[in-house]
Amino acid sequence: MIILLFGAHGQVGSELQRSLALLGRIKACNQKEVPFQDVDGLRALIREVGPGLIVNAAAYTAVDRAEAEPELAYRVNTQAVAVLADEARRLDVGLVHYSTDYVFDGASTLPYLENAPKRPLNIYGKSKLEGEKAIIESGCKHLLFRTSWIYSEHGTNFAKTMIRLAREREELAVVDDQVGAPTSSGLIADVTASVLKRIDNGGTTLPGVEESKAGFFSWDEITGTYHLAAKGRTSWHGFAVYLLAELKRQGVSLRVDPESVKPISTEEYPVLAKRPASSCLNTDKLVGRFGIELPDWQTGIQRLVERLIERKMV
Repeated sequence: MIILLFGAHGQVGSELQRSLALLGRIKACNQKEVPFQDVDGLRALIREVGPGLIVNAAAYTAVDRAEAEPELAYRVNTQAVAVLADEARRLDVGLVHYSTDYVFDGASTLPYLENAPKRPLNIYGKSKLEGEKAIIESGCKHLLFRTSWIYSEHGTNFAKTMIRLAREREELAVVDDQVGAPTSSGLIADVTASVLKRIDNGGTTLPGVEESKAGFFSWDEITGTYHLAAKGRTSWHGFAVYLLAELKRQGVSLRVDPESVKPISTEEYPVLAKRPASSCLNTDKLVGRFGIELPDWQTGIQRLVERLIERKMV
């Protein structure tokens, strides 16, 4: 089976190349091969490859910049995604897509269920929500994973930014009134692969999957939206403090002491795009349907630090 993977060199895509390797032959695509905003090019590529599965880890994620260039945000997060969904339906193959907690307004005191009202606060969230709608309305087989606060050893993200600043500066101030669950791209990729292994693809098993069909699902049974995030919750400030403390515990030299990181309010850190105060997602549907055990968010931070040390990136 050919797996057509978009966003292959991003945070999630880099890990998907690893986790999906046993499920088929991966055709990895990035911006240099076919710019994701080139919707005609995407359609032509899909028709040329004829994949047995489409996995989309590509997205426009510059939250603040999206306020100034909404047309590009919608072209990537909505129009391009609509093309993937349309082609998946035409080929009668599954589409895996990743969305965001930013489709919610963050006003809830409880973790968001998949069917909770959607009230995005910014262009990024609105464009991602429209992408979700395009997939659902297409009628294609799909797994739509909403996740939050993604970090990785790859690319640019909050965790790597905090590490860099803690080595450059003597003081750090981080927002303490927005909460969520820091989620590693490795966890997202591993859960994706675990779920895909459980799908009966037309009566044949995927490479590397046991022959018994016990516990397998059809696409019709599992098509839908699932929340995928690590367990627990913290603030951006709590995230930063735990990360820096773990670096210090593992012997990494920093200029900023974890205990000295200053908590500040959202109002004290003005940005162009409004963020949700709560990004907490209820993952009961995913856990219950597939029997997946999600780790505490701290576990992923520990593994990140270990990996960065191993690769001499800190």
